Formats: sequence, C-alpha cells, structure tokens
Amino acid sequence: MSKQSLTPTAKRIAKTILNGFDAYFADFQNMTLGAKARFEKADWQGIQEAHYDRIELYKNKVDQVCKLVAGVTSKDVSDLELWQQAKTTYAQLTVGHSNYEIAETFYNSIFCSQFHHNHIHDRNIFVKASRPLEDKPLKDYSIYLSYQVENNLKETLLQVMRDFEFSVPWEDLDRDLDSVINAIREKVPAGEDGLWKGLRFDILETIFYRNKGAYMIGRVNIDNRYLPIVFPMLNNEEGGIYIDTAIFDRDGASIIFSFTRSYFMVDAPIPSRLVRFISSFMPSKEISEIYTAIGFNKHGKTEFYRHILQHMKNSDDKFIIAPGIKGMVMTVFTLPSYSIVFKIIKDKFDYPKQVTEDIVKQKYKLVSRSERAGRMADTQEYSNFIFYRNRFSDELLEELQKVAPSKLEINDKWVIIKHVYTERRMTPLNLYLKEANEEQTYDAMDEYGNAIKQLAAANIFPGDMLLKNFGVTRHGRVVFYDYDEICAITECNFRKIPEPRNEMEEMSDRPWYTVGENDIFPEEFRLFFTGNPTARKAFESQHSDLYDYRYWQSIQNSLLNGHIENTYPYRRRLRFNRDRPSKDLINSD
Repeated sequence: MSKQSLTPTAKRIAKTILNGFDAYFADFQNMTLGAKARFEKADWQGIQEAHYDRIELYKNKVDQVCKLVAGVTSKDVSDLELWQQAKTTYAQLTVGHSNYEIAETFYNSIFCSQFHHNHIHDRNIFVKASRPLEDKPLKDYSIYLSYQVENNLKETLLQVMRDFEFSVPWEDLDRDLDSVINAIREKVPAGEDGLWKGLRFDILETIFYRNKGAYMIGRVNIDNRYLPIVFPMLNNEEGGIYIDTAIFDRDGASIIFSFTRSYFMVDAPIPSRLVRFISSFMPSKEISEIYTAIGFNKHGKTEFYRHILQHMKNSDDKFIIAPGIKGMVMTVFTLPSYSIVFKIIKDKFDYPKQVTEDIVKQKYKLVSRSERAGRMADTQEYSNFIFYRNRFSDELLEELQKVAPSKLEINDKWVIIKHVYTERRMTPLNLYLKEANEEQTYDAMDEYGNAIKQLAAANIFPGDMLLKNFGVTRHGRVVFYDYDEICAITECNFRKIPEPRNEMEEMSDRPWYTVGENDIFPEEFRLFFTGNPTARKAFESQHSDLYDYRYWQSIQNSLLNGHIENTYPYRRRLRFNRDRPSKDLINSD
C-alpha cells in the first residue's frame, strides 16, 4: 500500500491510537514510580491497591480510546480496509518510537475490541512484529551501573548500596554485607588465588518492587559469562531496611520472576532493554514471561502468541488431552513439545458443580488481579485462537466436540477456539505422588500444606483442595491451578462440626446440623486424601493444624484487621536471619 493511498481518516485513527498508547504508558509509569515511597512508608495496603489499579488501567484506556476513534471520523469504523490503512500508518508513526513493540500490542487491543476479536490476521493487526527489536545505545541513556571488583569486595558492595540509598536508613548494613560476602564465597567462582579480583557487578539502575519486598537485580560478569544477582530487601516497619538474602543462581532468579507471582513495579522507560538485560542471565526464560513479570502482561500475551505460532511451524507433534483426571468445569489439552496447557470452559458442567460460565470467568479474572503468593499460576485469556486442524489428535477433537462444541469453529484447515485460557503446564500432584518415593512424598505434602496456608494468608480459599487441582513445578513447588471454586477467606464461615446428640445422629450418613452457603468445616479436609494414606500421613505430620477451624479463624481475623502477609519467593532457609521475629503467620520453609 503506497503512502499516497492512505486516507486522512486512517491517519487520524492511527494518531488517536498512538496518542492513547502514550497516555497509557505515562499513567502506567507514574503509578509505578510511586512504588519506592510506598515501600519506604510500609504502605502495604497502598501497594495492593496500586497493583490492582495498574492492571485495570489498560482496559480502561482501551475503552477510552475506542470511543475516541469513533469520534474522529464520520466514516464507518467497521470498514476493514480503513483499518488496514490505519495499521500501515501506525507502523510508519512508530518508526523511531522507543516502545513501538508495546505500542503495536495496544493497537491490536483497540482493533480486537472494535471487532470483538474477529478478523485476526496480519493484514489487520500486528500478528507479527513490524520489525525486529534493535538494541542500539541511546545517548545519555543506560539501564545499569557497573562496579569492577578490585581488591576490596566489601568496599565495592558498600558503594553499590550507597548508590541505591532509600530515604529510610539501613537497619545494619555492615552485618548484611558480611552475609552477602559469605553468600558470594559460597556461590560465585573465585580466581585461582581465591580472590574475586576482576569480577564485575552490573546492577540495574531501578529497583523492583512487589508485595512487601524490594529487589535489587543485576548480574555478575565473569569473563563475559553471566550469573544473576538478586538482593531482596525488606522494611522492618520500624524505620530500617535490611537485605534478607542474596541469590546468585539461575533457578533462584527464575523463581523470583515466576509465573506464580504478581507483577513487579519497576521503572522501565524502555522495557525491551530491561527484558534483554534479564535474558542475559536467564536465557531459558521466555521473553513473554519477562514482559509479563515487569507488568506488561498484555504484551507478554502477544509475545507468547507469536512464540507458539513459531513453535507450531517448527514442530510436528499433535495436541492431546492433558494427562490427569478430567475436570468437571474445564477441558484441558496440551502439546507434548510445549510447556503450556490450554483450558476451555465446558458447555455443561459435570454434577455436582453448580457454578456458571460467567462465574468461572470472574474467578479467573480475580486470580489475575490477586496477590498470588507464589501459589497460583498466572493465566492468559484469548479469544478466537487459531490452530491447524491436522495438529489435533482424533481423541482430542472428539473430546472438544463432545464437551465444548459452542467454543469451536472447525473446517478442513483450522480449529478456532472462541475462548481459551493458557497456563504453564505442571505435573498434577496426584500423578506426581504415584511415582514419588517416601522423601519426595513428604516434601510434596509439605509444599501442598504450605500452598494452602500461603493462599489463605493472601485471602484466597481454594474451595476444592483435591490433589488433582494442584501441580508440581520443575522447581518442586506445589501450585494451585483450578479456580472455579475460589473465594475470599474473609467471606467464609469456618466451623467445627457439632457433636452428635444421639446415636441416630452419630450413625447418619447426612449432616445432622444446618450448613450455610459459606460454611466450611476444616475437619472434612481429610477426605481430600481418600485412597492415598501415605500422602495423608505425610501431610498430617506437618500440617494437621489445617484441620482445626481455629487456625482458619485466626487467619481470617488477621486479614480483617488489615494484616498483609510477607510472601517470600525463595526458601526461608536461605534468609540471612531466619530466626528474625516476624509478624507473619505463615512460617513454613
């Protein structure tokens, strides 16, 4: 399409959308910039509110720009040719734009809102990026500071901390730096002389904030080989900041950026540069996951879509029904060569489920906006996801047509799924336990109990706590992933089962007491281990307090009093001072 053929209307639409993106990005940055002050003031409630507001900002801005687009022209804005011209204009306008890749995702969102997620094609939207990202240095712009270790490692670290001072004093910086040095001695390879002379620390200029923590992120450069640096810092709420631990391994850093955590607040004027830097020390972490972790989840969704399209071109295995017990509400399938599952809401739910499709969607939306405490998998929601039909196994196609026909459009070439969630694939806990030895079972049941407790502290009651609804990650963490029955802990009524008054009540196979809609009887949780006495024994040796209604009431009262729990994205045994007195209720490792 020549530049001369672009109509003034298409140009106005493109300019309106780009102006909307720039306004969104500015508001996003301003919300993010308040994270430092909220951390310093220990404004934990404010942190949660800012997290929610920043997620809502995107949809609100898309809705606003859609209305503006309709107002800049008297022409028919449902004309696809007009939008094809607008896309061409938009690509021209974003040449030289430092965040053009996220701006293109914003354009896609406007188009999809206008056309209800139909007409998904590269001639209409940016299914493919208009051009590859470049990493040319910008004059007077850098994203990290470098510190060359000469002779005195502690002096180098002290300089790092001086350059990143908070308005709140350090609790005991000398003590913390000694702990950091001990961690370096244990984790970072030294030279032949036992010294670290020649090492370089590259530290990102911006601190990452999430929940009640602040994270200094960087990398150790050893002869152009990179190891991560993560210094989690906490506020003791009495006027002192302290370094809680130091992480120098890729697995540990990967967990910090986990798909089970809420998004960071991090000042990133050019997010792509931050993403590239993080990729340098975590090369196996997908670009989509890093964008999502730093708050650009909509662009993370775009990058994921592009990645799986490329993967399908480069692979030939078929989508299959996901291993595990079939769900009553969702049908789940996966591609063996790809670590993601696809979840579709069934047209009709199996007995005794009584929720509706709208309720299920609201539950998934709640999870995306919640503090997931490292125990709930993040999901991405797609409409009209297009697959090649020949990549579906016959068994899977038969299953989808049986349980969710209203969600499908099928022809000789394509399978189009009208509504689907994507989620990281994990090993279902019930399947994991079948192959686990005694030690692995003990550890998995400890993790299962920890997951329930940490979700409770984040004001999430899982509802259905069957083992099949939890998964085991590659790091051995147990994560909840079935959301159709979740609710807030503060909405539950935790009760003890009343004692039977006579022999008839004692022998009854039905409750002899009234049960309200929100009543929960923790004593009944033993039923979740039916058929697996080994798992039950391991669980009860570590988490029998979960059977006690008073435990749940204590969590509930704490939440109602405004307490917000610390959620550590690392093992507590890694903390420098693990015996530190804590206001937190959850003290599991």
